[in-house]
Amino acid sequence: QDLSLPNGTPVDTSSPASSSSLLNRLQLDDDLDGETRDLFVTVDDPKKHVCTMETYITYRVTTKTTRAEFDLPEYSVRRRYQDFDWLRNKLEESQPTHLIPPLPEKFVVKGVVDRFSEEFVETRRKALDKFLKRITDHPVLSFNEHFNVFLTAKDLNAYKKQGMALLSKMGESVKYVTGGYKLRSRPLEFAAIGEYLDTFSLKLGTIDRIAQRIIKEQLEYLVELREYGPVYSTWGGLEVELSEPLEGMSACIGNCCTALEELSEDMTEDFLPVLREYILYSESMKNVLKKRDQVQAEYEAKLEAVALKKEDRPKV
Repeated sequence: QDLSLPNGTPVDTSSPASSSSLLNRLQLDDDLDGETRDLFVTVDDPKKHVCTMETYITYRVTTKTTRAEFDLPEYSVRRRYQDFDWLRNKLEESQPTHLIPPLPEKFVVKGVVDRFSEEFVETRRKALDKFLKRITDHPVLSFNEHFNVFLTAKDLNAYKKQGMALLSKMGESVKYVTGGYKLRSRPLEFAAIGEYLDTFSLKLGTIDRIAQRIIKEQLEYLVELREYGPVYSTWGGLEVELSEPLEGMSACIGNCCTALEELSEDMTEDFLPVLREYILYSESMKNVLKKRDQVQAEYEAKLEAVALKKEDRPKV
């Protein structure tokens, strides 16, 4: 709850009660009682597809359900990352007032991680599985028609093409109305949430950069230790009288290597993913606030248009 850092300014988390309660309600573990569920979704079996134009990974999405909205009790389809992205965009369009769970980032830093490596594919599979499970556990999003199509349709491309022109025209009209309009005043409640999210994202970004730097320095130090340890073993073979302490020193460096490697793995596999997830959730909440501002701007613009028409109306 304390968002203060040594090089930053303390933040009063109790002031925007509604914003802090919203963030505190984000359960990242998502463990629910299995007996209360009527919809189960899993993501597994990643496969690499090599085509003439591109290379991509697909995942098997398996669904088991007892809901009446589904024609069959079990489905199995294959989806790629852009299909998950399509689902999330559809959920944002059809449920603008709900916080949509975030997806893992599509792109990685070039030269650092191979997006077709087993480690990266497995990490993404877990993230996509968690993404679908959060939608499945949501009392509103799990009944969305686009989610139903995503889980059941064999060919998703046909559904992607439907309604794209209409949605693009609607989006352009909203941008035209609200593009040059500035809000008169954002309600205090939402202003407090926005300020809290800005500070929260800033602090998380600082922690993320520090953690990335720590991991990088740990890995560089680990490389040096691995090169340094065998030197004592070689030295012990040359100095018979000092062989015992030198071998002990070599074994100590080996233990340090093992401990440092485990520490780096814990930060990479357990700490950083959760931290990134909080950052993505804060961005999702910012998008929800932005959409709310667009609706308010459109509403205020229409009110002004009506007022101008009344002024221009000739007196009877």
